[in-house]
Amino acid sequence: MSRSTEGMSRELREYMLSVSVRESETLEKLRLETSTMKNSNMQISPEQGQFMNFLVKLTGARRTIEVGVFTGYSSLWTAMALPDDGKIVACDINGEWTDTAKKYWRIAGVENIIDLKLAPAEETLRGLIDSGMEGTFDFAFIDADKDLYDIYYELCLELIKNGGLIALDNVFKHGRVIDTEADDTGTLAIRELNMKIKTDTRVDISMLPLSDGLTLVRKR
Repeated sequence: MSRSTEGMSRELREYMLSVSVRESETLEKLRLETSTMKNSNMQISPEQGQFMNFLVKLTGARRTIEVGVFTGYSSLWTAMALPDDGKIVACDINGEWTDTAKKYWRIAGVENIIDLKLAPAEETLRGLIDSGMEGTFDFAFIDADKDLYDIYYELCLELIKNGGLIALDNVFKHGRVIDTEADDTGTLAIRELNMKIKTDTRVDISMLPLSDGLTLVRKR
């Protein structure tokens, strides 16, 4: 028993990964290929991917949203948890990164359940609402440009059903949220949204010290 969260040393994390993460060969190959790319820090960790996979299975989710695809590692974890008739609406604007994603989705045999939308995510999400799909999704993962997190949060809140989950990544902003001298727009946006969600009576919340901070929001 502990009254606070244990710090995660490199050795302790390696132990945790060795005894808990069940990463498929395809997931591992995608993660390793992405690690050689210039923006590799944008990829989520394997323990976070498995945690989201677990959440999707636990909640019985069938329809999900992903805001920010990058090379498709998080969406692949999610897709592998969905039933055959499941669906992911995946939002991104970078065709080069998502070409890598599509390659691995195809290898894993899940490309048919991932609907990639190469357009600004706000545009895609508003389009889903305009087409009458509000309240029809079970799960959403937000991991894109931090300046627009509040917009993504509000739109996803409209799109998920009561009891559905939203997961917001990078809510620690690599520790900058507690740095009083950090005043870049992304950090300010995350700080403001963190405080907003804390008092948002529309949802239940849990902020977890997983990777760079992950907030789970359950729509009431």
